[in-house]
Amino acid sequence: MRNRSLWIACGFVWTAMGLAQAQVVPAAAPAAAQPGVRMSGGYPWPSNLPAPMPLWPNGAPGALGSSEEDTPTIAAFIPASNPTRTAVVIAPGGSYVQLSMVKEGSDVASWLNAHGVAAFVLRYRLGPKYHSPIELGDAQRAIRTVRADAAQYGIAPDHIGMWGFSAGGHLTASAGTMFDAGNPAAADLVDQQSSRPDFLILSYPVITMEDPYVHKGSRQYLLGDTPTQADMDAMSPELHVTAQTPPAFLFSTTDDRTVPIMNSVMFYSALVKAGVPAEIHIFQHGGHGSGLAPANPQLRPWTDMLIKWMRERGYAAEEATPAP
Repeated sequence: MRNRSLWIACGFVWTAMGLAQAQVVPAAAPAAAQPGVRMSGGYPWPSNLPAPMPLWPNGAPGALGSSEEDTPTIAAFIPASNPTRTAVVIAPGGSYVQLSMVKEGSDVASWLNAHGVAAFVLRYRLGPKYHSPIELGDAQRAIRTVRADAAQYGIAPDHIGMWGFSAGGHLTASAGTMFDAGNPAAADLVDQQSSRPDFLILSYPVITMEDPYVHKGSRQYLLGDTPTQADMDAMSPELHVTAQTPPAFLFSTTDDRTVPIMNSVMFYSALVKAGVPAEIHIFQHGGHGSGLAPANPQLRPWTDMLIKWMRERGYAAEEATPAP
């Protein structure tokens, strides 16, 4: 966000696996904005939160219009103190047809801020209007933008991770396996930056586009009604893991009836095979779409595991030791 001001604001635990999945129902028409709420890409975004800013000020490539749904954005949540100079781009889930902008967006940004980490909530373009590779291009642009503006926000350019939920987890895994070093000759400073995230956090992620474990709704809205085998292979991140894939933390549940647990297991297995540092936590119960799970006693510990992992890797500061 150049020249724009923004409001500041390998462990393995698992059990027997359940593999049922549910079809995604398209979102209903968005409601009109209420007092104290602005609409963001057709979805409610509280007006007391940072204003989303366009990733491309002059219009996004491939845009099919100029409305909010055609305009990918990020909203910056900057903590008062960021000792490790870390930032995380957050990709909310929603089957590539809607976005959970609060539960898997602004709530997550606030949690990161509370731990001294900057956060940037991404609103990427969606199906059925947009299909691959538009969504990945939006994610790559978000990472490049944060890296280009790192000094402005007190962020280290090699401490920029990405965190995705459900279909946003697929987008995050794709960004972590399909990146480039940027174009040093580009006139746009953002395009000169690498699109590789430095670490990945995947919460109950969609991963594969292949049967039998694909989440069919996400595949439909990302790839269309009749994707070819080449299309599915190209957007199945477990097939593209290499030694250059960033370190990853995965969280999921065995009884997830929406996204089969094998999605997480397949990606974790590919990371281990490639020698990429990885940690996975699979809880027996908890279903799908829990977000940070602050009110779920079964799942609440997962964020403690995550912040421990981030601290061990230098992406979050150690908790202050209480005075005696």
